[in-house]
Amino acid sequence: MRQYLKFYIDGKWVDPVETKTVNTVNPATEEVSGIIALGTAADVDRAVKAARKAFPSWSQSSREERLKVLERILVEYQKRVGDLAAAVTEEMGAPKGLANGFQVGLGLGHLAVVRSLLGAGAQANAKTNNGATALLMAAQEGHRDVVLALLQKGAKVNAKEDEGIKALILRAGSKATPRD
Repeated sequence: MRQYLKFYIDGKWVDPVETKTVNTVNPATEEVSGIIALGTAADVDRAVKAARKAFPSWSQSSREERLKVLERILVEYQKRVGDLAAAVTEEMGAPKGLANGFQVGLGLGHLAVVRSLLGAGAQANAKTNNGATALLMAAQEGHRDVVLALLQKGAKVNAKEDEGIKALILRAGSKATPRD
């Protein structure tokens, strides 16, 4: 049985402020498959404080430094594909083939898109021309979910780029379009 009773905050595993847990149930077997800690507002406050403390240095990191971090995440993710798939099967009741393929592969795909965009020189700021280039690249690679999420978060592009992105999204089979 999996037990996740700590939170990763400020670079270390810490106990929750209050000890509250919930059982996770495997919907396929209806058996308890794990126990997880529930966070409180105080835990969120600790995490936000840590994120605010880390932001000044992280926001000044170079593209190359961010790529190195992302590469380390990808390597670890790939090492743990089996564990991730087992967790998806236990927590969602997903068949092993679906968990090992689509479910775990989707997360890996999102990380690979970000690596591709950063590696191509696009800055992770969708409010700049480089951001528009990143959106176009992601749309061309068929990652319309990423593009739509960025556009919904307020990414700005010029009219020509906007039309190109809309066309790529529609060609990929989505009826969703960027907001005006």
